[in-house]
Amino acid sequence: MQRPSQNERIKSVNLINHLAPEKKRNRNNLTPAAKSVNPEEVQHSTKMVNEPEKVETGILVDVPGGDAPEELYDSPALGSPRTAQPKSPVHVPEDIGVGSLVEVATDVDQHYYGVVRWIGIIDDTATAGVELEESVCGLGDGSRGGAKLFSCAPGRALFVPLPLCRRDARFRDTPPPDRADMHQAQGYDQPDCPIVTGVVPPLSSLGTIAGKNRGIQGHHNSCYLDATLFAMFTFTSVFDALLYRPPEPEDSPHYSEVQRVLREEVVNPLRRHGYVRADRVMKLRTLLERLSDVPGLTSEEKDPEEFLNGLVAQILRAEPFLKLSSGQESYCYQVFVERDRKVTFPSVQCLVEQSFATSGVKLSEVPSTLIIQMPRFGKQYKSYERVLPTPHLDITDLIEGLPQQCVLCGALATWQCGPCQRNCEMDGSTLCDRCLRLSHPTTPRHKASPLKICEDMLDTPEPFDGPRVFMELFAVLCIETSHYVAFVKTGVGHDAPWCFFDSMADRKGERNGYNIPEIVPLPELGACLAREGACERQLPAYSKRLLSDAYMCFYRNHDVAMYR
Repeated sequence: MQRPSQNERIKSVNLINHLAPEKKRNRNNLTPAAKSVNPEEVQHSTKMVNEPEKVETGILVDVPGGDAPEELYDSPALGSPRTAQPKSPVHVPEDIGVGSLVEVATDVDQHYYGVVRWIGIIDDTATAGVELEESVCGLGDGSRGGAKLFSCAPGRALFVPLPLCRRDARFRDTPPPDRADMHQAQGYDQPDCPIVTGVVPPLSSLGTIAGKNRGIQGHHNSCYLDATLFAMFTFTSVFDALLYRPPEPEDSPHYSEVQRVLREEVVNPLRRHGYVRADRVMKLRTLLERLSDVPGLTSEEKDPEEFLNGLVAQILRAEPFLKLSSGQESYCYQVFVERDRKVTFPSVQCLVEQSFATSGVKLSEVPSTLIIQMPRFGKQYKSYERVLPTPHLDITDLIEGLPQQCVLCGALATWQCGPCQRNCEMDGSTLCDRCLRLSHPTTPRHKASPLKICEDMLDTPEPFDGPRVFMELFAVLCIETSHYVAFVKTGVGHDAPWCFFDSMADRKGERNGYNIPEIVPLPELGACLAREGACERQLPAYSKRLLSDAYMCFYRNHDVAMYR
């Protein structure tokens, strides 16, 4: 039998009518003047707990005279004290704060789940503004009497007395005493997720962490973030500078707190125990939404590049991974190509070379990591139905000023033909003087441009055996029907095994249940990708979506990463 929806079970349109009895008593005891509220009065009566003196910092409103609190996520609000002062008539529960995943009970045996977005005092009552997981008829968008207290989708903002909120039993180490039986009956048997301090190196192999309840637990449209974090930190240290860079004067006042939550509550538990619970990730999501200019990070569907922009670029202020000859810098490289109808199954190598040739730029230095976005627009349109991720990307011809080899005779190349580089069917585009005269006399549309060559290299004997620079593929993010998953390399080398990660692979319970993440070993994937002329038929059935759904490829250079 189909389970009734939340709206069907609530007989009254007003959800407040079905909250706990003490709320009704409090409302009934209000004076007639208190019951009739106009917008101006609400703006004056709605205030943060204890209303501290505030200082504008340009990002948030901060309390002067102190560093950012250690547990920013669980504090009542950024810029407000952790607990109420003695003269305050209300008590703020210590385990509930902005960003907490909570549940609100009603008198019709229905629990509503959401995240606390605001805490303050309304009509002398400590009140929580909760963004519910699902819309409910009659609720608003975070406004109260004309004052915008927080932003969310219409129908999801519930203002409720703080004592009626309690930690979401789906994401806590131990259930509350009055729900222990229900907790056991519904099978809430998730692994513990303790905070892990110190330095924890990345995993060197998949080991025993494969299976269900492994990886990062997804919750409320978090797959874009779960898959990206799993790819960036589980088996590689190329991004570890983000975890340990000391704060600088130009950083946000909350830089250390964001870095600590990322390191000690997400990355370290993932590496030490192989599991991160959804409430830990929600801490990070809440901080990112409050501190970056990317809205909706706690509830809406987002793309990995939006998450990287909010975390890596804006808050952690990392040095851009990619530096171009044009002077531009970036954290990702978006491939732009015109679709060639004669090419049905291009490789990443071909697309990247074609894109660089079209844009007329080169890399100004060898990057330690290269994040490449596939040529697709939105979640549906793709330039090519299938793309082969190149296991070792040759970027020699993409680096400005690096000596290159003639593709025909092996001598030192002095020319580069742009049209040849943009053609996926050509083997290369760098030519010496002699081969340029022999191979291009009948192709007037092919205009070659001279390469910048150091004078000391002009007398190099033939054939020229210059160094080749490669980037190693270590992760691929894929998307299908707005859901992101990750294929990640679990070691180093051509034949290192891979794994597949899905933060929402399964689910326990229905509306009030939780997602179960899963890591699946793919020991043959690396060998299949490295095999010359790899095709879809050679890949394991589980991995075929790697070709059709690739969204973002992660490459690394170990030699360069050692010095950065």
